[in-house]
Amino acid sequence: MDKTTGLWKKVAIMTLLGIGLSLGTTYAESNLETIYHVYVGDKHIGAVNDKEIVQSYVDQRLNQAQEENENLRLTTKEEIAYVPEKKFTPTHNNEKVIKGLKENISVAANAVGLNIDDQTIAYLPSGEKAQKAVQKFKEQYVDKEALRKVKERKENGKQPTIDDSTIIDVSLTNKVSKIEKEVEPSKVVTVDEAVDIIQRGKPEDKVHTVAEGEVLGELSSMYGLTQDELIEMNSELEKDEPLQIGQEINVTVFERLTEVVVELEGIKEESISYDTETVETDELQKGEKAVKQEGREGEKEVHYFIKKESGEIVEEKILNEETISKPVKEIILKGTKVTPSRGSGEFTWPAVGGTITSKQGSRWGDFHKGIDISGVSDRTIKAADNGVVISAGYDGSYGNKIVINHNNGYKTIYAHLSSISVSAGETVERGSAIGNMGTTGRSTGVHLHFEIYKNGSLQNPMSYY
Repeated sequence: MDKTTGLWKKVAIMTLLGIGLSLGTTYAESNLETIYHVYVGDKHIGAVNDKEIVQSYVDQRLNQAQEENENLRLTTKEEIAYVPEKKFTPTHNNEKVIKGLKENISVAANAVGLNIDDQTIAYLPSGEKAQKAVQKFKEQYVDKEALRKVKERKENGKQPTIDDSTIIDVSLTNKVSKIEKEVEPSKVVTVDEAVDIIQRGKPEDKVHTVAEGEVLGELSSMYGLTQDELIEMNSELEKDEPLQIGQEINVTVFERLTEVVVELEGIKEESISYDTETVETDELQKGEKAVKQEGREGEKEVHYFIKKESGEIVEEKILNEETISKPVKEIILKGTKVTPSRGSGEFTWPAVGGTITSKQGSRWGDFHKGIDISGVSDRTIKAADNGVVISAGYDGSYGNKIVINHNNGYKTIYAHLSSISVSAGETVERGSAIGNMGTTGRSTGVHLHFEIYKNGSLQNPMSYY
């Protein structure tokens, strides 16, 4: 037999056999049905004949939850997987799978955890909301515009221009970070709620030992709790019963999670105080003072730095000072001159010029005890000699009257004054001003009535001039 012919026969038989097998497989597959085994995580909950059944239930569940949580991005917390299987007579139970889904899947929110020092203190709907919470917390201590400027400068690498008061940095004392996480929708808070959590801080249980005089209301105010909250934490407490000294009370205190640090620099003008120098002089009476040179404050420009934590100043320092004008020292003259209270016996004229308009002696049926002086351009009345004022005030027909004891047997009287500038007990110097000429009391015009006594006896003033 021809080998070639034999080979062709063999190939033909194999080809026919292959065609037969192929036709058999095609026939078998056309009679197979596909089912889908449903897994929630690693748990098999049944099989369905259509994956759409599962997806439809999940979508319905999410849509229902979405109506209650409009601002959240929701998903199923558990992973759902499908494993297909082909059988001639497959079995499935759609209802069983739906029941399994109800029992084994839960709705979760795609949230962002706001962390302070790696501790999650709140979950928010998005990273943007978490950032906004931090921003609003900072805005309790610094305005929005200042925050914007600080952020802009940092991004552009610019140095601030210092004016009256410039915020150069705003930060937090603790590290803040964000982390994405799936959580129960009920755990997600609003921006304002997150700010309250940061502001109030985390609660810590502590024990307070009652001191003498402390009452329940005082303790509740001290720890920011209501009386009902204190009683709830301490079952042995009664609202109307007094506290006992040494009694231990469970309280909750809130520890701040972080502080807002605000650093600012400013330039301001400040006055420089002047010094005062006192110079003694015998040109003034002891006890008298006079300003020889007026003091004047100087001025300086101050570049300062202030650091605040949550509104409280924790650091303050001067960076630089520049003098604009120097202060002028004030010079005060202090009198050292002591006026003797004893007269010399030689009298100076008691007025500034003037003439005698009435002498001592009989006048209008009476006796005129002194002399009258008038016709002056300066109405100043002067002490006739050193002495001590023994009276100064109004005295009937004399009007305003001054009496000076010269402590050497002499005494002088000055009457009808319009004003008095000395007081009883004051030591006066010869020629010093004691008042002004006037017309008080019984007087026919502006003049000085002047009398002199020696050892109690009336003297004629004309004998001394």
